[in-house]
Amino acid sequence: MPRSIGKLRLVMALVLATAAPALQARDAASPAARPEPDAAANGEVYRLGPGDKLRITVFNVEAITGEYTISSGGQVAVPLLGAVRAEGATTQQLADAIRTGLDGTYVKDPRITVEVLSYRPFYILGEVNQPGEFAYKPNLTLEQAVATAGGYTYRAARKKAYLRRAGEDEQVVRFGRESRVIYVHPGDTIRIGERYL
Repeated sequence: MPRSIGKLRLVMALVLATAAPALQARDAASPAARPEPDAAANGEVYRLGPGDKLRITVFNVEAITGEYTISSGGQVAVPLLGAVRAEGATTQQLADAIRTGLDGTYVKDPRITVEVLSYRPFYILGEVNQPGEFAYKPNLTLEQAVATAGGYTYRAARKKAYLRRAGEDEQVVRFGRESRVIYVHPGDTIRIGERYL
């Protein structure tokens, strides 16, 4: 009987040793195991802007760790540092700026992370059923944005839209089978025009 138990343990150890690398490879390949990219749309690097809500973590410094909203002036008010420029920066660049401000003066070798809790909204108007301001979600396409606003009205020109990104001029985006997918960014304004018979 003890010999049978010993053989069973040996077999179990061999099975686990064989299965472990496969399980580790599977876990590494799974989406949950990969870190989220610092991006908002289709792999593009996301630049922070007014209205974004952030979680700033300074390890072992609870006085600074917390939730922050970027002001209309594009800054974040960080305790001990005051206003830190955030507009146009990536989360990593903002973390680096906070680290530089704290290092040596207030905190020795600070470790900082910045993550986006919620993005600034996008806007859609014109010939949609529910025009207005909507919460942004990463990888939102133009067609999905129209669906979020209740879809087109019966008067809508469905083959084109007018898109204005923050700080840019309005551009015409055309729809069709061969058209590329257009991604919406936080802060974008979309206008759906009226069709003419």
